[in-house]
Amino acid sequence: MTAKQPCVLIVEDDDDVREFMELLVSSTGYDTMTARDGEEALAKMRQRKPCLVLLDLQMPRMDGWEFRERQLQDVSLRHIPVVCVTAFFDPEQVTRKLGLRCIPKPADFPSIIDAVEATCGHPPP
Repeated sequence: MTAKQPCVLIVEDDDDVREFMELLVSSTGYDTMTARDGEEALAKMRQRKPCLVLLDLQMPRMDGWEFRERQLQDVSLRHIPVVCVTAFFDPEQVTRKLGLRCIPKPADFPSIIDAVEATCGHPPP
């Protein structure tokens, strides 16, 4: 039986950005899951624990701020690392309120891959 590849959850409401980030992350050897909002992300995290969540903050239904609050309240999910990839880029506010690193949009793709590799390790060949 082969081990599962490390999985990254991409939480982004913009279809084009989500699909591009999924292509970027999967092209480096990681499995990906995607969600359009925080509510969908929490449900997917309960099905398969990702090694990292790439989180947009400004989304409909459940935004990234509420997602993070609920994630931290859930004992089974609170340990999963999160990095914001967002156009809302006030790093001091995000760090103060959420304790998260932010990568600004338009996304710096090497920074995204660096964050994934630093958190998840390198995927097996």
